[in-house]
Parts: sequence; structure tokens; C-alpha cells
Amino acid sequence: MLTGDKLDRLISRFDQVEAQLGSAPEADEFVRLSKEYADLSPVVEVAREFLAAQQEHDDLQAILSDPENDPEMAELARAELAELDTSMEQQQERLKILLLPKDAADEKSAILEIRAGTGGDEAALFAGDLFRMYQRYGESKGWKIELMSVSEADLGGYKEIIANIKGKGVFARFKFESGVHRVQRVPETESGGRIHTSAATVAVLPEAEDVDIEIEDKDLRIDVYRASGPGGQSVNTTDSAVRITHLPTGLVVTQQDEKSQHKNKAKAMMVLRARLYDAERQRVDAERAADRRDQVGSGDRSERIRTYNFPQGRVTDHRINLTLYKLDKILEGIGLDEIVDAMTTDFQARQLASEDGEDA
Repeated sequence: MLTGDKLDRLISRFDQVEAQLGSAPEADEFVRLSKEYADLSPVVEVAREFLAAQQEHDDLQAILSDPENDPEMAELARAELAELDTSMEQQQERLKILLLPKDAADEKSAILEIRAGTGGDEAALFAGDLFRMYQRYGESKGWKIELMSVSEADLGGYKEIIANIKGKGVFARFKFESGVHRVQRVPETESGGRIHTSAATVAVLPEAEDVDIEIEDKDLRIDVYRASGPGGQSVNTTDSAVRITHLPTGLVVTQQDEKSQHKNKAKAMMVLRARLYDAERQRVDAERAADRRDQVGSGDRSERIRTYNFPQGRVTDHRINLTLYKLDKILEGIGLDEIVDAMTTDFQARQLASEDGEDA
């Protein structure tokens, strides 16, 4: 329940942060205060509008409750009050969403991993379709996409592809993409015109920084070896490929795309750090979910989340029962926002229901 006192405290804290920023703090403190200021700004803007509307509401009520007031003025006040009630209801909903607990990883860049699943060559081709969809979507947002590891399939597409997508808020837009994506279509190699079902798995990990996850040297085993291409062909003649094993968890990351051992190690560490950070986030989420279920679906990456049906030109997201007959636009990236927005709205609604349940 939103109270005037709570909003007053938020505005007071905002004014305090603004004053502290104006007093030229040290660099680290400036960064911390700037982030808090940016987080509070949209909330405070709506909070001030809401409190002003609340005051106006009280004034109009006073006019209506005064028997000496002119009937025409009372009628006008009644009409304004009806409009104000609608406006305040919308402001209150916006405030509730703005005040929901923030995911600390939302503003981060992300590691995107796509792997062909059941369906052989067709699954690899579908993995390629998915990567191009995300690539186009990222480019439309002005994000930078860097390939980290690629394993191409014989007939096209990818057995596995890993990319780093850099930009502000990448993880917030991509985090609901993790899971099994299924495709239904007639393969080009199918002479009988039968529809085949194939699948690819997508994992989206927030890019972790040193401050997010600490990895000690003693917990790592680093092996170097000669990189090899398809059919055992040597990619280069030096031991540039790197395999890093995180001993406490058994996680293994290999990287051989670069000719430099140093670059391969740096990329492998980035992926390892992201996977460890994601594992820790999942552990914390699982503990929270034991108390109250506030996740979209089960969060299990083995869960089928979406189906792309080519004969019908439709895409169905099974978590929110959303079906869109615009498969071409979605695969081009330009239609993906509609699904992402719907997933975000659904997630926020679940959070709001959970918050209201706790308040009750």
C-alpha cells in the first residue's frame, strides 16, 4: 500500500542525494550517488505528481462537502474529481511498478549461448535463425555484438554459438529468452513435405564483473592445447586453445577461436564468470521461490518456452499463452519487442500480486 509518508521519504532521500552530488564527492562516492539519483529520478517525478494530485483531490472534496457552495461549482468539482480519480489510479499503478524490487543484473550486458538440440541438421539451422534474430534485435538497439565461440554445422547453422552482447539494459530485454525454443517446419531436404519438429536451447547470462563474483586462482585449472578445426585440421601451430576448469563446481569452459592464448583465456574467463554468477543468482532465486513463487514459469532451462510454427506463420510463447501471427517480423528482430514487453508486463503483474499478498 502506497502511503504519503513513504513517498515523502523517497522525495527527501532524492533531495539529499542531489545535494550530496552538488558538493563534489570523491570519485567512488560520486558513481554510487549518481546511480542512486538515476534510480530515484523516475520514481520521484511520478511521486510528486501523485502527491500534488492528492492535494487537489482534498481541495475538491472540501468544495463538495461545503453546503454553502454554489451548485454549479459543486457540479464542476464533481466532474474534475472523476477525472482526477482516474489519473491518480494510473499514477498509483505506475508507482507500484517503479517501486518493485529491481534485478541488480538488469542494466548489465549479457552472454548469449545458443545450442542445437533435437533435430540434427534442422536444429542447427534453427539455432542459426535464432542467433540472427537476436543479432538483428541487438543491432536495432545499438548494442555491440561480439562472437566468442562458434561451432558451425555441416549444412549451415550452428551446433553451438556464444556471443557477448554489450549495451545498457541488455540483460533486462533478453533474460526471459532462456529455455528451449521449438520450431515446426518442412525442411528443405524433406521430399514428402512433412513437418518436422526441432529444438534449440538458449541461455542468457548477465555479464559478471570482478565485484559480482570472486574467482580465486587456486580454484582454477588452466590447460592449453593446440586448436584444431573441422576434420582435425590445425588452425594454428601454437598451443593457443584454452580450457579452464573451475574445481569447486566442475564447470569447464573452452575457447579456441582466437590465435592468441591470452585472448582465448580472457574470453573463457568472461564466460566462466558469467556462468558462476548466473548459478549463484539461480540459487538465490530458488531459495526465494521456496517462500513465494514470483518467477515466470519454473525458470528451468529445460522447459519448452516458445514454438515457431512456419506453416501457420505463428509464434507462441507457452509461459503467457501469447500467440502472434507475425513469425517473419519476429525472426527479423523487429517483432521481438512485443514478446519481450508482454513477458515483462506479466512478470511485473506477478511481482505486484506477490507484494500485495505480503501486504495483506
